[in-house]
Amino acid sequence: MSHCHDEHAGHGGHDHHHDHEHDHSDDITPALQRSLYQHIRFDDVTTMNEAATGSGKAIVKKTWTERLQEEPELASDADEQILMTVPFTGQVKLHSILLRTSPAASAPRTLRVFINREDLDFDAAEELAPAQEFELSQTSEVQELPVKRALFGKVQRLTLFFVDNFGDGDEDVTRLSYLGFRGEWMQLGRAPAHILYEAAPNPNDHALKGTGVNQMSGGIGGRGPGP
Repeated sequence: MSHCHDEHAGHGGHDHHHDHEHDHSDDITPALQRSLYQHIRFDDVTTMNEAATGSGKAIVKKTWTERLQEEPELASDADEQILMTVPFTGQVKLHSILLRTSPAASAPRTLRVFINREDLDFDAAEELAPAQEFELSQTSEVQELPVKRALFGKVQRLTLFFVDNFGDGDEDVTRLSYLGFRGEWMQLGRAPAHILYEAAPNPNDHALKGTGVNQMSGGIGGRGPGP
């Protein structure tokens, strides 16, 4: 079951009514808590079957305050399916997925979510069992999709497969305008970052050529020895 955040009553002293006429722009909702926005690797977001290059990345880059803006919008190209991969800067415990579509036939209907996969194409996404599947709502409100937290505790990348839309085969274009995530972020690894990189080789750190001893550090973060 999804939840539409924009129908909440007022918070923090604002007098918001339960109708749909109030101004959404100043809503303070639980969606702002535990946002993973700053932990998304935006440059590495990929979208397959997007009509406009970069549009999938663009809707992920929207902030919460921009969630109701119609543009930019992600629209599918050849058919109604969309396959998106969203990587994070570390490991996250995912709590929920936030998205906004529309009441139109082009709104996505079925969403399948996969965890930590780098090899998915449309054929594989059709055949493999997802970590979780959602039936979406046909609405312009922001939907929150709570995940099964026991399955989403060690997420480094999410792949979202929008399978179909509400057009029942008569609508070839699937459209959505906002995508966000809530959860907890953890830095990968326990070692301090400076141990992983070597600014300049230290001769005392390297054994003589051919001994096979203590050679690892020289090949991380640098070009290594020349030919």
